[in-house]
Amino acid sequence: MIDANASADAEKAQPEIFAGIDACVDAILQRIGFDVRLGVPLGLGKPVELINALYDRARRDPSMRLTILTALSLERPHPKGLEAALLNPFLDRVFDGVPQLQYALDQSAGRLPPNVRIVEFFIAPGSRLNNAQAQRDYISTNYTFAARDVYEQGCNIAAQMIAKRDTPEGLRYSLSCNPDTGPELVRMLRAAQARGERKVAVVGMVNQSLPYMARDAEVPPSTFDFVLDDAQYTRPLFSTPKTPVVSADHAIGLQASALVRDGGTLQIGIGSLGDAIVSSLILRHRDNAAYRSALEAIGIVEEHAELIRRFGGVDAFQRGLYGASEMFVDGFWELIKAGVLTREVYDFWALQELVDEGRCDPSALKPELLDELVARGVRLLRTQDYRRLQNHGFFADGTRYEDGRLVAPDGTRINANLADPEARAQMAARCLGKALRNSVVMHGGFFLGPRSFYRALNELTQEQRDRICMTGVERVNQLDLDPRLYMAQRLHARFINTGMMATLSGAVISDGLADGRVVSGVGGQYNFVAQAHQLPTGRSILLVRAVRDAGGVASSNIVFNYGHCTIPRHLRDIVITEYGIADLRAKTDADVAKAMINVADSRFQAQLLAQAQKAGKIEAGYAIPDRYRGNTPERLVRVFDPRAAVFPAFPFGHEFTEQELRIAKGLKAVAARVAKTPKWKLLLIAAKPVVKVDAAVGEDLQRVGLLAPDGIENRVARALLIGELRRA
Repeated sequence: MIDANASADAEKAQPEIFAGIDACVDAILQRIGFDVRLGVPLGLGKPVELINALYDRARRDPSMRLTILTALSLERPHPKGLEAALLNPFLDRVFDGVPQLQYALDQSAGRLPPNVRIVEFFIAPGSRLNNAQAQRDYISTNYTFAARDVYEQGCNIAAQMIAKRDTPEGLRYSLSCNPDTGPELVRMLRAAQARGERKVAVVGMVNQSLPYMARDAEVPPSTFDFVLDDAQYTRPLFSTPKTPVVSADHAIGLQASALVRDGGTLQIGIGSLGDAIVSSLILRHRDNAAYRSALEAIGIVEEHAELIRRFGGVDAFQRGLYGASEMFVDGFWELIKAGVLTREVYDFWALQELVDEGRCDPSALKPELLDELVARGVRLLRTQDYRRLQNHGFFADGTRYEDGRLVAPDGTRINANLADPEARAQMAARCLGKALRNSVVMHGGFFLGPRSFYRALNELTQEQRDRICMTGVERVNQLDLDPRLYMAQRLHARFINTGMMATLSGAVISDGLADGRVVSGVGGQYNFVAQAHQLPTGRSILLVRAVRDAGGVASSNIVFNYGHCTIPRHLRDIVITEYGIADLRAKTDADVAKAMINVADSRFQAQLLAQAQKAGKIEAGYAIPDRYRGNTPERLVRVFDPRAAVFPAFPFGHEFTEQELRIAKGLKAVAARVAKTPKWKLLLIAAKPVVKVDAAVGEDLQRVGLLAPDGIENRVARALLIGELRRA
């Protein structure tokens, strides 16, 4: 459990409780002054109403300075044109009652007042590409350095949305979705406060829509100076609706799933590629014959048999997986439900090793375990060692630790030295527990997802939720705090992340463009890639779609070189595209370049090879093997269209109506056709008389405002959409 306060009497302090937000803002300003540097969490955990109130004060009072230090400011999408007519009713449903961040709306509209700055270390992908001020106010940092950097920006308020519950020990609060950086930041603020260097305030806003996550996310009331607690702040949570998983995504996810080792560790991200990986992992577990058939069809079993044998697997899961991910996405919840995320971890390194090696049966502890601990070098039990083992039931209830001795339930005092055979025998006879308890199958830093995900978490019993430990990224994203423990827990780790582009040298571009503009941010990607190289059995897997289509023009995401990178070439490991796996670790530059060309779209392979040969990275006369020359979208269609039943567009459901799905698919086809059709042909289409349609098609046209179109563009869209709807 994290206690963010440093003082010894922290448990005795109680926060001031407010029902009204204006009174809370007054108290904050009275304590801090009018140079407010507000640190709020990445993503979901922002106390929106409090932020809006502080922002409103700053808008009305030019003498007040407000700096908001954060990441991933969530906004409801703002579609335009036909897309708006289709999506706005859907968005109204999904975001009904969800409070919106006013500063984000004003930032998007270019109307932030001059006394307000928004400083972010991770930007909602693509949302601020053309916002010069947002680009200037971006901090490039690793997720593990975020708390430090927010503190160094002069942060004097840490505020967060929280949940609460009554316990036998009294009222407790939960950081729920965001214990990722907050406790670390609060420790810094309290230390500065104790030194007399900074006036600070820690503020919580209770929203009982949040799932109550205990363990490391649970904090005492003394964590906070002020708490906003009133029913009006229990509002629906911001959600991220599902997006379709296309054939290219399924191809990538299928290949990645074969590199996941049973009994290992998994980290994934949000979005269609994450869903594709999870979908294939569940298929591998539940319908292994269909899974193997798809692997054979895509060709990786033969191509990468040795890689799969050494680092992955294709059998159904027996031991299961453990999740260690900065983001607890709903895909992990799907893996829990499917019986895949079942590998249990414990907070004592030697105990973890014994469990994983099959030398400890968690359901029946035996005296020989004490000998096994000694064989691993465990000698004198310290207070911390005892507490961890006792938490997991290794010692019987009623056992105590006092002054370097165990006190057995019967009162016998035993020297806490496992190396002493007599003490060990006494422990076995008087102190050993019966079975392990309080295991965890998932460690995460923050969560964000669809409404069904939040609902599922809220419907769990507290005992079930306690199998999931939300904690700080200082623990999840690195090994530094307890290397021996984390190495034992993160056995056969597969850290799977997404990139936008990759070079022939194996560098990956995930967060920015060559002109210096920031697309999103580094986040924790670098942390996990570096960690994979530190772990003896770890591998980093970066997923890159080989090709992108813009305006009907295809471009390769595998490039010779690029003027920006997120993951440098010296950390290259495994890259997967829809066309194959490139195993780059310990390979020469020539072998890396060849492997990357092999997984590129065949429309661009010749150009890539020519560039590499011109630069001297591939020898003259080298030819791309024939088996890699068929990397085309048509190949993917042949593999996945006949298997649509096991590779659906929405493997974990969606919130669209059937009409919305039908029209969305039609509009996508219309856009593709318009991009490839000469303008004179489009003008001919627009000049044709408006045709009558049946009632069903008419309803769809009405939904997007094309029943009686005006203007050339809408007349073209109507004619083409009718054709697509009739075909559907």
